[in-house]
Amino acid sequence: NKKQANWRTLKPSGHVGFDSLPDQLVNKSVENGFVFNIMSIGETGLGKSTLMDTLFNTNFESTPSPHTLPSVKLKAHTYELQESNVRLKLTICDTVGYGDQINKDDSFKAIVDYLDVQFETYLQEELRIKRSLMTCHDSRIHICLYFICPTGHGLKSLDLVCMKKLDSKVNIIPIIAKADTISKTELQRFKAKIIQELNSNGVHIYEFPTDDETVSDTNSQMNAHIPFAVVGSTDFIKVGNKLIRARQYPWGTVQVENETHCDFVKLREMLIRTNMEDMREKTHTKHYELYRQKRL
Repeated sequence: NKKQANWRTLKPSGHVGFDSLPDQLVNKSVENGFVFNIMSIGETGLGKSTLMDTLFNTNFESTPSPHTLPSVKLKAHTYELQESNVRLKLTICDTVGYGDQINKDDSFKAIVDYLDVQFETYLQEELRIKRSLMTCHDSRIHICLYFICPTGHGLKSLDLVCMKKLDSKVNIIPIIAKADTISKTELQRFKAKIIQELNSNGVHIYEFPTDDETVSDTNSQMNAHIPFAVVGSTDFIKVGNKLIRARQYPWGTVQVENETHCDFVKLREMLIRTNMEDMREKTHTKHYELYRQKRL
């Protein structure tokens, strides 16, 4: 596979937590490594790339996107990360130019097409007489982080239309981007409004599973915190004798990993350390199965 040669192997600069994957998934051997594919959707400038760097403690060196693209483009990059003895083949798919066009009707079309192409590739592999699903690279998207603009009173119609089109094809976690721009009381109102709008428009977002008793308490608590209000940063400051990720402002400092400042830690915990395997499983048993039934 030619593409394999282009994978960059990167070492996270601190603990990320995907080394818990063997515990999340008892029956899969560590030797084969794990695959996880994330799509980030949101308008240009909402901090999508910065959040990815922050989540995986790595500098993925993505180039800033222009605001002038005539259409939405999807850029997927695959990296190999290693933590303890666990290898993770991570694909990050970014929607470049999303929401930048004057006519936004087609913004979601490129995304739907991309998701379908990944399903189709997997289906074709399944249908082959000599199939090699163990060795073929699974490019199906396991989770979509949908970045919501922090300024405004709720979701834009583009957000609702897009999530409605995607919710049968991918697991969606809505997140409020650049959440340090909203006050605490406004944030609670904003979160409640977003959930109310999603419900009244029949948008199904991913829910952390509560049927497994080892994680059910944590997961049901976390479901109540969605949409997560996040802040990402590639800058570090010294607090005491520790270096921590933070954003500095004239009025003070926002610490990314301080749970009283934002929900970043909750997102990382839920996405990487607890439910990564459930997202992969739901992609296969729910979204892919639906596509497969329609196709066959």
